[in-house]
Amino acid sequence: MFKNIMVAIDGSKTSMEALIEATRMAVSHQATLRIVYAASDSDVTDHQAGLKLLAQAQSAVGEGVQTETRVVQADAMYGLNGIAEALAQLANESDADLVVVGSSNRRGLERLVIGSVAEQLLTKVEASVLLVRPR
Repeated sequence: MFKNIMVAIDGSKTSMEALIEATRMAVSHQATLRIVYAASDSDVTDHQAGLKLLAQAQSAVGEGVQTETRVVQADAMYGLNGIAEALAQLANESDADLVVVGSSNRRGLERLVIGSVAEQLLTKVEASVLLVRPR
């Protein structure tokens, strides 16, 4: 049973689908839902955009689910790797027992070159990971 669910959002359609699924899981397990946005540590406007997105996400979840929101600082120098590290660190430190993320569905060379935050989380977090694919 999950009691501490973390969902990472970035404003994409897939991350919003992940938020919907995480909300369903939080309701069914009566769990706390932590909604997280990873902002570049070198970009103040990214942090502000993250706060706005988190407020919208918390509003979309509605009442009846205990929610927390947080902007985590990702090392911009490492790109997607920095995002994955920041999210994994928070998941592990906050004792998340389920991490929900949207999957971008990259394939081939693009996946090899760019990588995937979702894929990296699979190896970096101690919790179960639920990947939500685009519909």
